[in-house]
Amino acid sequence: MSGLPKTDADRGSKLLRLISDHDLLALSDTVTNKMIAVGSAEEAIRAIITYSKSSEELLKRKKVHRDVIFKYLANEGIVMPVNSEKHQLVKTTLEYWSSSKICQKSPADNDHVSSNAMGDGLSDLVTLGRQFCEWFFQLWNSQNPTVEQAPQEWGPQHFWGDVRLRLRAITGEENMEEFSGADLVSLRLQALPREECLLFNPNLEPQGLRTLSSAHGLVVVAVAGTIHRAQGCLGLFEQVFGLIRSPMDNNSWKIKFIDLKIRSQNSIEGTKEMDSPELTYTSSELQLLCS
Repeated sequence: MSGLPKTDADRGSKLLRLISDHDLLALSDTVTNKMIAVGSAEEAIRAIITYSKSSEELLKRKKVHRDVIFKYLANEGIVMPVNSEKHQLVKTTLEYWSSSKICQKSPADNDHVSSNAMGDGLSDLVTLGRQFCEWFFQLWNSQNPTVEQAPQEWGPQHFWGDVRLRLRAITGEENMEEFSGADLVSLRLQALPREECLLFNPNLEPQGLRTLSSAHGLVVVAVAGTIHRAQGCLGLFEQVFGLIRSPMDNNSWKIKFIDLKIRSQNSIEGTKEMDSPELTYTSSELQLLCS
């Protein structure tokens, strides 16, 4: 019995610790067919991980309740709609565990958007855009003090020195802020999750994510999503990133510009848009940013 792969085993153990001791012992009996006697919650977790045939089988167990998976994802900085069904949470968890294996980096790599984490970059723009967003939003959301995880290393090292941020907030009226320079941009972005306790949930499906590139090495990643605080959905966002490799930093990707548009819920008509936010930028508009 080989059990789960090590990376899944580590994450599965973290998830299982959110389950009550009573349910853990019952789950251990189910998974091991009562062939393994356990005397504590930690022993039960080890038995469950060892004798589970796959991550999907583990997550679909009845004792791994929907609320447990929802809380686990929230603790990891992955925000899901509060009415998500268990099968949707299982799918997101499996995708997260899979992408984490692809994007796993040594501590020394965490200072930058690692080129290794996103392949050779331009050979598969769809993969590049998705993996960049998975990396960025996990890092960004981890700055929120209400998320039960240590904040990852945020700072100006992820940006070009002359990076530009344009932030538009549409509530009843539209407010515009602009910042330039790695230090200012880094601090302003960090304040959104850290000071305002916002969580950003990107829609990484085709209607919510688009990636384009120019002949000069600029890659534009555009993504739409929902904004949350605690259990409430506050509105929608669209965010456009410009990425360029840095030959001075192991050819890793760094952020050249960000356009962030936020719309409050009261400025949005209907609920369908909230369920599956889509990009409103056209391909031609994004191509202009590449020029």
